[in-house]
Amino acid sequence: MAKKLNDVIVEAIVAGSHGDPFSVLGMHKDVKDGSLCVRVFQPQAQKIVLLDKTGSELGEFKQIHNAGFFQIDLGKKEFFEYKLRVTYKDKHTQDVYDIYSFSPILGDLDVYLLAEGTHLELYDKLGAHFAEHQGVKGVRFAVWAPNAKRVSLVGTFNNWDGRVNPMRLRVGCGVWELFIPGLCEGDLYKFEIKGAHGELLPLKSDPFAFYSEKRPSTASVIYDIEKYKWKDTNWEETRKKINSHDYPMSVYEVHMGSWKRVTEEGQRYLTYRELADDLVPYVKDMGFTHIEFLPVAEHPFDGSWGYQVTGMFAPTSRYGTPEDFCYLVDKCHEAGIGVIIDWVPAHFPKDGHGLANFDGTALYEHSDPRQGEHKDWGTKIYNFGRTEVQNFLIASAIFWIRKYHIDALRVDAVASMLYLDYSREDGEWIPNEHGGNENLGAVAFIRRVNELIYGEDSGAVTIAEESTAWPMVSRPTYMGGLGFGYKWNMGWMHDTLDYIEKEPVHRKYHHNRLTFGPIYAFNENFVLSISHDEVVHGKGSLFNKMPGDRWQKFANMRAYYGFMFTHPGKKLLFMGSEFAQDREWCSDYSLSWHLLEDPMHQGVSNCLKDLNRVYKETTALYQKDFDGEGFEWIDYQDGDNSIVTYIRRGHDYNDYVVVACNFTPVPRENYQMGVPDLCFYEEVFNSDAKIYGGGDIGNAGGKMAIEEAWNYRPYSVKVTLPPLATVIFRPKK
Repeated sequence: MAKKLNDVIVEAIVAGSHGDPFSVLGMHKDVKDGSLCVRVFQPQAQKIVLLDKTGSELGEFKQIHNAGFFQIDLGKKEFFEYKLRVTYKDKHTQDVYDIYSFSPILGDLDVYLLAEGTHLELYDKLGAHFAEHQGVKGVRFAVWAPNAKRVSLVGTFNNWDGRVNPMRLRVGCGVWELFIPGLCEGDLYKFEIKGAHGELLPLKSDPFAFYSEKRPSTASVIYDIEKYKWKDTNWEETRKKINSHDYPMSVYEVHMGSWKRVTEEGQRYLTYRELADDLVPYVKDMGFTHIEFLPVAEHPFDGSWGYQVTGMFAPTSRYGTPEDFCYLVDKCHEAGIGVIIDWVPAHFPKDGHGLANFDGTALYEHSDPRQGEHKDWGTKIYNFGRTEVQNFLIASAIFWIRKYHIDALRVDAVASMLYLDYSREDGEWIPNEHGGNENLGAVAFIRRVNELIYGEDSGAVTIAEESTAWPMVSRPTYMGGLGFGYKWNMGWMHDTLDYIEKEPVHRKYHHNRLTFGPIYAFNENFVLSISHDEVVHGKGSLFNKMPGDRWQKFANMRAYYGFMFTHPGKKLLFMGSEFAQDREWCSDYSLSWHLLEDPMHQGVSNCLKDLNRVYKETTALYQKDFDGEGFEWIDYQDGDNSIVTYIRRGHDYNDYVVVACNFTPVPRENYQMGVPDLCFYEEVFNSDAKIYGGGDIGNAGGKMAIEEAWNYRPYSVKVTLPPLATVIFRPKK
């Protein structure tokens, strides 16, 4: 007869406070007399019978606690496989496996790597995964909570009762695990955690969940993300090409929830599949090479636009399932369009179901608010100095590239990660070990994640939103850089918008705003970004930043785009700006698509479409974006006329175009520019074209150069520059 179990232990199991349920529940042998027993806690059971593996009944359990604790004594026997026949209080009977009869899930190597914080396939080990364990099909769960006194799996399968499925702690790495047979895709779950002092925490969503309930609900959802059959088999080679520095990159930035809505159905969002069938053809037709989605990861608050993430491994359920998101990415690739997602490792929200105070301690964040909170956003800062936290974030980055075939990660708010005193006053931050303001842990993390992503050799790249003068952001780590592939050019954006907002009569006094960019344009691999940040929070639409009457506003916008697309650097434009949306962006509403019925708005759309075409067809406009040899001023000093003229060159020195931008409403006839060759200069783009809503002032297809030196060049050409316009000329030798 098995030794009687201590009443304190029974009470701990019944109360859900025992930290090691596998030492009590399941099949056990008495160390003294070798007798065998099986113990089960099942509060919904009325009767339990033990079965052998053939289904034969071996005896009925005795209830030793009226809360649902059962035990059967088997005498002196060896361990054997068994099942349970449970008759529930609602009178139905079911044969089930005993969850506490299964061996540990994680292998010794997993435990070692998890403890070391170097498990690059962390997403395959933590979270919920369909698996076969000891010949039985089910779902394995694992969660990191090293300071918890007890962790239980709760969900629709156990009536959210934290006493029923407490998990096993793997002491070596602080991970709790459990295997449950028979669960189905779509079952909901969370973790019920008791802190180190026995305090019951708010139910926690799975940090590694692949799918979540649609907000405002917050449960994690069991989901098989491996079932989608990808059709982009050869895309990796295409990705390497379209993401390379000497290839055109024109990015269309999109907020999925407000690009277009279904008005006849209560302004509902488009789904991932509807976006695949509507957005993707639109982007292809407009000529963009990439789509950048504002964060697609799960987030609780619509108003954060996805920048306060609670599910670093889950596409948001707002627009459909993970399989639906795969379909969207696949359709982008089918159309030859790269997919960039905004990825947010800088901070996370304080929502009770999320990472904050996850196991009752500051696990993912710093405990000191001078290190652990962003005042601007009311969020927590990841503890980048902790290896397990770095491992979590690195695994997330790799996950999106491997599992969802994402082509690039645009890393949000990098400056807030790099500086300990970011948006803080004296006394509100803690210096690093050298007394400086650099976040050394964040720097090490950024370099590591970039090294690993580029080490994948998949062609995937990273893009930094970094707004300071931190050196070598887009230079390799072996050179001392941060290792990003590209960096948003915030300085160019601020300078040129400040210039273009000025009335033309005043622009000559601010000419340096227009000409300053090339001085530092080759210090980094820049993306010229006119993003969502420029059209929110009272900043107004890009269209309404333009001065002058209605015609001049449109002309200014077209001229500015012409300048942007011919300036060194890759390109990014936020949705709606391509047709001159005339109101500030609001994430609660669809873009103003009706504006395309107006010829002037349609004209801007036509202009952008042609700019993308000319840009992609003209190697001189993109091959040397990050090399000073790809750009030459013809004349940057004509501030009195608010005109700039310059040359863009490709790999072949003789492959070039000439660009002229006139930022006054005065047409300039016989405007003389120095040129390299005595040949005909074909006009290949003119933002004043009639089809764009312009006055159709131009050069009748082009002009012949003359043998008159000008601007320190042997030849020159006299052209007509339309008012508020950009013109591109290509030599025809």
